[in-house]
Amino acid sequence: MSEKTRYTDAELEEFKQIILEKLKKAEADFVELKKNLTNKEGNDTMDTSPTFKVLEEGANTLNKEEAGLLAARQMKFIQNLKAALVRIENKTYGICRETGKLIPADRLRAVPHATLSIEAKSGGAK
Repeated sequence: MSEKTRYTDAELEEFKQIILEKLKKAEADFVELKKNLTNKEGNDTMDTSPTFKVLEEGANTLNKEEAGLLAARQMKFIQNLKAALVRIENKTYGICRETGKLIPADRLRAVPHATLSIEAKSGGAK
């Protein structure tokens, strides 16, 4: 029997549902991060208090920087999930971009946007 070269339509549908679920959560998390960055929730007394200390301002700046980094990382994750959906539509989903072999289904269930097998990622595939 020959080696399987792609996932079946039923398997692709299973992966699509996993990705759509993760995408929905990732987009909700991104919206929440953006809210924290832009302070859309309004002002409280801390925003207008003239008694801010330098350390508190530094902590606030650091929190915004961290939130900005998290938001950028979350956006990249969303883009990777959307790219995985495109690969599902093209029926190329789950194929390692280095080895050309199928990435194990368990890996794809855990990391649905993966494009490399563990072997390729760890440098074992040459």
